[in-house]
Amino acid sequence: MRIDEFSQQPENKFDYDVVDDVTVFMRNDPVFYRKQYFPAVAKIADLHTAGKSIDKNACLCDMIENALQAYCERFKVADLADEVFTDNDRQNIMDKVFSEEMEQIRKGEYK
Repeated sequence: MRIDEFSQQPENKFDYDVVDDVTVFMRNDPVFYRKQYFPAVAKIADLHTAGKSIDKNACLCDMIENALQAYCERFKVADLADEVFTDNDRQNIMDKVFSEEMEQIRKGEYK
């Protein structure tokens, strides 16, 4: 068997940025936003308002995992989120959501 006969799965098998796509999905799906996204970001806003330290992993990790699974199910991308998203993707989604929402929180949103 030659080395080029091994099937290699590319790092990103989509012709679009899955990090951006999941982020848009989380904000635009009305049920997900209301039940998952808003409560997670509101918790961050409450911690910020109270002057407490914010652990973005503790606040966002479960919500993001739920988003990845919901995204896969909704768009029939894969059965499991791990088939599509890497740990790096998860971290990038978390960083993107946190930085963008912190900017909104500082402007007075999520009161």
